[in-house]
Amino acid sequence: MEIQSTPIEGLKIIKPDVFFDNRGYFYESYSEKKFFDIGITDKFVQDNESKSQKGVVRGLHFQNPPYFQAKLIRVIKGEVLDVAVDLRKNSKTYGQHFKVILNEDNKLMFYIPKGFAHGFLTLKDNTIFSYKCDEFYNKQSEGGIMWNDSSLGINWGIDNPITSEKDQHYVSFKDFVSPF
Repeated sequence: MEIQSTPIEGLKIIKPDVFFDNRGYFYESYSEKKFFDIGITDKFVQDNESKSQKGVVRGLHFQNPPYFQAKLIRVIKGEVLDVAVDLRKNSKTYGQHFKVILNEDNKLMFYIPKGFAHGFLTLKDNTIFSYKCDEFYNKQSEGGIMWNDSSLGINWGIDNPITSEKDQHYVSFKDFVSPF
């Protein structure tokens, strides 16, 4: 397993060891021991999966404390542009974002610690997106920031994505008061 650092403290890209042969491939998508050895000590309690068509944006979502979540993200089928925005008010990278392409071929995983908003754009039809959370979902604690807020400077590469009604009404970053 290879760990790649990012310019934002805490965000990590994980490249698993993938073993290919004439039958296909095999890899461990999660091993608590291996992840603990690399400093990811979160105890994951919930797995989530979604399927989306090309051009869907989901996010930018987060859970407010005390239900805030660390996430371990991967794509099973298809491809996404995955985005994390630092919402930790005492962080030197507060308000900055990081993007990574996750797909079924590169098998990269993206670790996002607590204190980040998260979203993704599907780049292929029938994309299956999977992630682990270290805290259970709590509807009353959900929050979000507008995916296309110009002050965040995220180039999604799409003008009119498919979004949920909820994702169209989140606050702008300038009006956001961070609980992190």
